[in-house]
Amino acid sequence: MSTPFPFTAVVGQDDLRLALLLNAVSPAVGGVLVRGEKGTAKSTAVRALSALLPEVAVVPGCRFSCDPAAPDPSCPDGPHEPGPGTSRASRMVELPVGASEDRLVGALDIERALAEGVKAFEPGLLADAHRGILYVDEVNLLHDHLVDLLLDAAAMGASYVEREGVSVRHASKFLLVGTMNPEEGELRPQLLDRFGLTVEVAASREPDQRVEVVRRRLAYDDDPAGFAARWADEEAAVRQRIVAARELLPSVRLGDGALRQIAATCAAFEVDGMRADIVMARTATALAAWAGRTDVLAEDVRQAALLALPHRRRRNPFDAPGLDEDKLNETLEEFSGSGDSGDAGDSGDDDEPDPDGPGGGGGQPPSSDGPQADGGSGAQPEAGDGGEPQASGAGAGEQAAARASEPFRTKVLSVPGLGDGAAGRRSRARTEHGRTTGARRPQGALTKLHLAATVQAAAPHQRARGRSGRGLVVRRDDLRQATREGREGNLVLFVVDASGSMAARQRMSAVKGAVLSLLLDAYQRRDKVGLVTFRGSTAEVALPPTSSVDAAAARLETLPTGGRTPLAAGLLRAHEVLRVERLRDPARRALVVVVTDGRATGGPEPVALAGQAARLFAAEGVASVVVDCESGPVRLGLAGQLAGELGGTAVTLDELRADSIAGLVKDVQRRAA
Repeated sequence: MSTPFPFTAVVGQDDLRLALLLNAVSPAVGGVLVRGEKGTAKSTAVRALSALLPEVAVVPGCRFSCDPAAPDPSCPDGPHEPGPGTSRASRMVELPVGASEDRLVGALDIERALAEGVKAFEPGLLADAHRGILYVDEVNLLHDHLVDLLLDAAAMGASYVEREGVSVRHASKFLLVGTMNPEEGELRPQLLDRFGLTVEVAASREPDQRVEVVRRRLAYDDDPAGFAARWADEEAAVRQRIVAARELLPSVRLGDGALRQIAATCAAFEVDGMRADIVMARTATALAAWAGRTDVLAEDVRQAALLALPHRRRRNPFDAPGLDEDKLNETLEEFSGSGDSGDAGDSGDDDEPDPDGPGGGGGQPPSSDGPQADGGSGAQPEAGDGGEPQASGAGAGEQAAARASEPFRTKVLSVPGLGDGAAGRRSRARTEHGRTTGARRPQGALTKLHLAATVQAAAPHQRARGRSGRGLVVRRDDLRQATREGREGNLVLFVVDASGSMAARQRMSAVKGAVLSLLLDAYQRRDKVGLVTFRGSTAEVALPPTSSVDAAAARLETLPTGGRTPLAAGLLRAHEVLRVERLRDPARRALVVVVTDGRATGGPEPVALAGQAARLFAAEGVASVVVDCESGPVRLGLAGQLAGELGGTAVTLDELRADSIAGLVKDVQRRAA
């Protein structure tokens, strides 16, 4: 077994370490979501935490880690007789992004069912993680069906399995820790709310701290065991402090004054539901216990808010996470004199907030000031700020970016037919997960056994195969693969005209609002999105296909306009993007949304060239929609002609809302049928 990197040797990242330690003190806090760029020690810190957790007592031989002092009465391995238990180290179970549903929740033990004719349950990762840590790296890429199962287990503290004749319920209470890179897409709101705390991490910009990071990493790689031995004393000190804080936690007093500050803070930031209040209360008490106090102070409430509220105050997916600290300080100050914690409100540090909170990540080795204090701020560019446009190929008369109009709800845009793409929530597809629609002989490796169909295929041959005893004699030819149908995510590629003919600010604002509405829908449907823009003399890929629709929204907000209309260049660039994407992910189908008034200028025969480029999409059967942005009393109908060349449908900006999109999708499907 490899030697993990010591938790106390992690340089900086004080908020991350503090959030993890608070959950070690009080697992009821509800876990941690760690957001940040790649290479910021997210996974290293999480994996190192398990070595600091106290040992747990378990019933000997129980696969579900029952506590001998209070065994689960419905444990599948029970009932357990009272008696002394055995101690083992706390587990950290990793859930791979590509894990199957059977691996997560468990399933029928197929080997015993076929060989012995008995129903036996094989536990999954939720059973392994009971009373430990369940760690999901790249949690934002987790398939929706696994997210649903995690939500159920996290909410009920138990896992229920009803499948293939097996009915099992077992306890599953775990510390949920997830790491993610926001550039690869955001989390569903339901799962986001299940994480008690969130932390934004970023690499330090201080040269001395970066030098120390490299020095420690190289030393660890050269001699992991020796490096860990040098940090053994610090690790033992933090472990003892966790134990002491756990023992002190029941004695911590959360007074009415602190409770009023918590309630007022959650109300001031308009967070949904009551989970935020509860998480803040538990976090504040854990902070007090970690600091060795029995009273919750205003500084504990403040630090709890900074950890528990940023991911809950987002009103839509494109809001940057974060908290207005001035507003937080004002709220705490306003309610500082109420209740029995009046002296706690005298926060002399309000003008100089301490990013480390009480204890500062106490028990940690000395490090420079936390580099991530500004990690979540300033990430969302402001539209219409008058900054210099950076896009190439701009012609004369270039205008600053127009702000998008208010987004609106859209109907589902789906690609016709039955696909085989990645799991999502948009178009019909044959998937590994979803409702079972039948069975077939496996083509290649068997991945999803259809048990009933397999038994049915083997049953007529039992006498000829000389069966004796309870077991079923099964040959490879009897095996049947389950066929399932679910939903897939698609690639929605926006091709946006940013030329001078689109430069009227009111019209461009409406265009951006429409595209932003479709981006919101793509976020909810778990699609990949891409953005191609054309103006002046060239077209450019403003955003390569990505799962981060908020990145697309940011690029859209700062999109300037002006110059000629190289429509053919835009279509050809989009065609090239699709070609490359097919090589990377051939199963993901595309929907091309062209946003233009249909004019084509610049170069020889621009209209004919645009028609030739459009026919490339029609020849390949790519589903497409043209959003007609032409305005004024005289309309040339060029966008409609372009839609005909593409083999798609044209719709005006006014028709793009709600019911009009439903009719648009039907037209797209009808043409493709």
